[in-house]
Amino acid sequence: MAAEAEGQAAAPKKNSDLRARTLSAIVMVAVSGGALWAGGLAWTVFVLLVATGVLWEWNKLSRKIAASWQKRLVWLVAGVFYVGVAGETLVDFRGNTASDALNTIFLLLIVVGVDVGAYFAGRAFGGPKIAPSISPSKTWSGLGGGALGAALGMLARGPLCYDGPDGAIANWAACFAESRLSWDSLFLVPFGLLIAIIAQTGDFFESWMKRRAGVKDSGNLIPGHGGLFDRVDGLLAVLFVMGLLGALGRF
Repeated sequence: MAAEAEGQAAAPKKNSDLRARTLSAIVMVAVSGGALWAGGLAWTVFVLLVATGVLWEWNKLSRKIAASWQKRLVWLVAGVFYVGVAGETLVDFRGNTASDALNTIFLLLIVVGVDVGAYFAGRAFGGPKIAPSISPSKTWSGLGGGALGAALGMLARGPLCYDGPDGAIANWAACFAESRLSWDSLFLVPFGLLIAIIAQTGDFFESWMKRRAGVKDSGNLIPGHGGLFDRVDGLLAVLFVMGLLGALGRF
């Protein structure tokens, strides 16, 4: 009877967690999607608020990792640089046109595709772990699934292309003819693998910070989802690399 009562108590809690996660996800998508589509000041303020929240969580984790104020200062400077470059890249990438908005949406979908592909491939195939001491759930099959998810995200981007300053949509053949889409289908898989590696490296890095700090989540700002850093760890890494390549004139 006690076990049955415990099971009945656990079921409502699980349903409550699922409800909280679902509602939080809807709010996040609505707020971020609205700011993205509005662009301009709304998007800049949104990215700034998210970056500030991530940096706050970064600082809380680093204070538990670093023993001395000197090391904490190094962590803080590194966090400002890392999060700052990623945030600036995301603001610049959005730009001011409908084409920029579409490109930003697909960038976000590609990173989401990495997470989704890695999750389902890891659950379906399992296999050897990549770094069990840092993140026990990450497998090599999951990395392959993440690469495939990113490649599919880029394939979905292919049929749409904005042509000219007025934002008129052209078909994919015109995009290829004008060299607006510079990769072909054979290049999507290795490029997807690169994005998957970068995104999962960001995930591993945040997991390593949390393990060093002795916490499960970076924060509790988002009901059912943990902190902001938990939600954007892979995206931060991708944006950071994009920002560095942009500064070097390679992107």
